Amino acid sequence: MSDWREIFIGAPERALGCGAVLFRRDDPVHFMYLVQSGSVALERGMADGTALTLHVATAGNALAEASLFADAYHCDAVARTDARVARLTRADFLTHLKRMPDAALSLIGTHARQVQSQRARIEILRLRRVSDRLDAWLALHGAPAKGQWVRVADDIGVSQPALYRELARRRGKAGAG
Repeated sequence: MSDWREIFIGAPERALGCGAVLFRRDDPVHFMYLVQSGSVALERGMADGTALTLHVATAGNALAEASLFADAYHCDAVARTDARVARLTRADFLTHLKRMPDAALSLIGTHARQVQSQRARIEILRLRRVSDRLDAWLALHGAPAKGQWVRVADDIGVSQPALYRELARRRGKAGAG
């Protein structure tokens, strides 16, 4: 099966500095984007002035693909780091998918895995205790790579200090037993 990202081979690229805006809420949808490097967040401004992060796309991820069938973007796209994105017009992207059914199936597979991941995350976030959230995350993903505990705190919806307290508690239990 061909990978849907192959559609972007040779597509024009745009560099974004950290904090740069790729598009704003209510801008008309003209392009489909693939993050080549860095990270770009989809954010929705809240009434209190804060931003609600809906998604953070990193290298190899599509950006705002839900807008493919919308007239306007429903959020802002803001670079969280220096980033590079490839872009195709919406019409060109859809034409490629129609002509390349394996690429379309690959994209569906990518989205199916994202749905599964989000469903699991929702269930983890429903758990009340940090220890339960961590147990559930570890059961699904196994131990993270060195230096990735920060991502785990984010994934399970707790502060880094709360996660580190739980990890210290577990180390204390293991050392006492």
